[in-house]
Amino acid sequence: MMLHPVVAMLIGIVVMMVLIIFTKMHAFPSLIISAILIAVLAMPFGDVTTLTQCVSTVTAGFGSTMTSIGVVIGFGCIMGIFLEKSGAAKCMALTILKAVGVKNCDIVLGLTGWVVSIPVFCDSGFVILSSLAKEFSRLTKKSMVGLGGILGMGLYITHFMVPPTPGPLAVVGTFQENGLGVDLGMFIICGMAISVPLFIFAVPLFRHFGKKYPDFVVPYEIDRSKYSEAQLKVLDRINEKYQKHEDLVTEDFAELLAAEKLPSAFLSFLTLLVPIVLIFANTIVGQITSLDGTAVANVIEFLGQPVIALFIALVMGAFLLCKDYDKKTCVDLMQQACCDAGPIAFITAGGGALGAVINATGAASIMADWIVQTGIPAILVPIIIGVIMRFPQGSGTTAMITGSAIVAPMIAAGLEVNPYLAALALCLATMCPSYLNDSYFHVVTNFSGMDIKTSLKTWSIGSILVPAFGSCIFIILSFFIH
Repeated sequence: MMLHPVVAMLIGIVVMMVLIIFTKMHAFPSLIISAILIAVLAMPFGDVTTLTQCVSTVTAGFGSTMTSIGVVIGFGCIMGIFLEKSGAAKCMALTILKAVGVKNCDIVLGLTGWVVSIPVFCDSGFVILSSLAKEFSRLTKKSMVGLGGILGMGLYITHFMVPPTPGPLAVVGTFQENGLGVDLGMFIICGMAISVPLFIFAVPLFRHFGKKYPDFVVPYEIDRSKYSEAQLKVLDRINEKYQKHEDLVTEDFAELLAAEKLPSAFLSFLTLLVPIVLIFANTIVGQITSLDGTAVANVIEFLGQPVIALFIALVMGAFLLCKDYDKKTCVDLMQQACCDAGPIAFITAGGGALGAVINATGAASIMADWIVQTGIPAILVPIIIGVIMRFPQGSGTTAMITGSAIVAPMIAAGLEVNPYLAALALCLATMCPSYLNDSYFHVVTNFSGMDIKTSLKTWSIGSILVPAFGSCIFIILSFFIH
């Protein structure tokens, strides 16, 4: 029986959530089933008039999204695993530590996470950097509730706000597929800009939580068999300073944490920054009309394509960061990254299929018209949809992908909100909340040594307050940016 497109869309989304949450169904087939169901229920509204067109609309949406985003996701995951396994992430942490100083070790952790999570998944990043947090807690006697929370939130913010992390990258791709002209380089700039006040807000928040729960300190007792003779001398010197109540200095940590051979700081940061700079350069050149058609512009536009920029970083990772690895090890790392990238790419393309159906049935246009008539501020639409997509099923990446498939067609259909604000607001809202159904919640909880009850009172509350603060920023910006 034919249903109204909006009703069909709501039924399809509910079915998708039920399949993901309560059954053994993976997010990818759940998205495809939902898309087909919406198309069939809404037939013959919009451009979907036959059962054959229902299927072809779904496959066309899947294919167009995979074309624009699939290779980028794969290259981004490979780049991330090279940064992780080579020790470049740890090197960046120590470099930032030297620049900021030991007394602000919580900010050091957060800034490190803020940088590392741009190419590396926040889950992996927290596992990588949690050893730093534990060392800082052991030696400074600061609570892991505060240290782990600030580290976790630094990772969390850029994971949701700054490509080439797959979630926001998929959001950009979906908005582009709907003809909204969201430039990836400009989105990275805007995402990094908005993430700064979010991080500034998070620091005093988790410092407060740390003081509220001061007992979660890593014990100083260590297994001396796990350290080299040189490291044990450093540990003994640090312990002696602690017993004398002398202040620890940055060099104490640098010596202690240099437990393995790491790439140089220059090379570590270079591998991370090269693709971002190239994409930025492409964006800037595109704004300078005098360079149109010149050889310089053509070269920069070529190198600034996300596929090429990430491939360059991939090559740097394989031949510079991992230069001491043999061929088999490098290939195995790439294989592992491809295994991680596969589900993300398929879920992203599945979200594209869902968006294509919502657009083809006219549901997006109808909802946009309804929202305009009700007078609801348009900027609240991506915020509300982001939270609704995230709350029941836990995956921020899936929430961004499915949310963008709903929001982007609505904006294309006439919802009056700036596409950049809408896309960023959606990404922000899908942070909320991180609790028991979120794998990252358990990573932060377990690697910080917290119990679940404490984590719900601190980390989960923080994952609500930080995006709530960011939402206020977007509401204010929406009055000035159209």
